[in-house]
Amino acid sequence: MENITSGHWVFAGVFAISFLIYLFISYRKDLAMHKVHYRSGGIQVALLIVITLFVLFVFKRLF
Repeated sequence: MENITSGHWVFAGVFAISFLIYLFISYRKDLAMHKVHYRSGGIQVALLIVITLFVLFVFKRLF
């Protein structure tokens, strides 16, 4: 970390912001296609994964 200059941090910040903007614009363009091809059950799957990980974490702490 001793040879990371402020220019590196500026580049990293600009790159991250640009990438997020590009990601957001691409998602907005594909939103209509996603509604046609994918079901709306993604939230339920994500919630199931989070609950499963939480249960595994709790059991690991107990045993």
